[in-house]
Amino acid sequence: MKWRLYFICLLIIQTSFAQDSLLIKLNKKRAIVLGATNVVATVSSMAVLYNAWYKGYPFAPFHFFNDNNEWLQMDKVGHAWSAYNISRITSESFKWVGYNNKKSYWLGAASGLAYMSIIEVFDGFSKEWGFSLGDYTANIAGSAGYLFQQLHWKEQRIQIKFSSHINDYANYGLNNRADSVFGKNFFSRILKDYNAQTYWLSFNIASFFKQTKFPSWLNMAIGYGANGMFAASSNTVKDNNGNIIFNRNDIPRFRQFYLAPDIDFTKIKTHSKFLKGVFFALNAFKFPTPALELSQGCLQWKWMVF
Repeated sequence: MKWRLYFICLLIIQTSFAQDSLLIKLNKKRAIVLGATNVVATVSSMAVLYNAWYKGYPFAPFHFFNDNNEWLQMDKVGHAWSAYNISRITSESFKWVGYNNKKSYWLGAASGLAYMSIIEVFDGFSKEWGFSLGDYTANIAGSAGYLFQQLHWKEQRIQIKFSSHINDYANYGLNNRADSVFGKNFFSRILKDYNAQTYWLSFNIASFFKQTKFPSWLNMAIGYGANGMFAASSNTVKDNNGNIIFNRNDIPRFRQFYLAPDIDFTKIKTHSKFLKGVFFALNAFKFPTPALELSQGCLQWKWMVF
């Protein structure tokens, strides 16, 4: 959840740098601008993270925390998504200042992992959380997934995307619980409510089958989501004294798998540098489409999946 706040800050600030990657010589002025922007993005994002997540919780000596069984691993997939897309954005930023392709790929992947590592270190010094090896492994997977594709294919044939929506739980008690865990406002719910999120591996068909007649912008995406979660590990919650304050183990916690069409916005042809930058940014997200859903042993058709 914390990492999405940081990614959105970085995405907004750095999207404009992803519009022109034709330079072959280092541009010192652009390098200064990029360096300053990264400093501002890092400092401002960490300030947002501190106020949103760490403020009010005591610090502690650095420690590890095993959260691999929480939230049906939705948070781990989210870490991979963030590391992947930060790597993708920063790589284009390094191209913008004049680094060659190979250096940009490596620097971008290293930056994605470094950004996410800062957050893990913060967690390691927080009494509420801790440094999670599971999270860090997911960070490595996201950055490595970007780097492998660029080195092997010189393009992103498989993109990691994110989608979310506002979930109405249709029950006063459950909505109250959701408000307390995921927040009440739109922005907080989009970021925090794992029940309403889906992560996607989006495959560009034409990139794998060069002779195909499929449109170059048409993708097929495999999605992963989960539902029925009102706490990290189970739907029974106790206070510090061991008293049960929430108990809905009657609600099943289950995984959801999807198959849906998607769009690779970067394959849409345009001469506008502005639109290229917009399309580059949009490729981090999966937009609603019909989909097949497999969950709880049942395969069903959904007219719209967010």
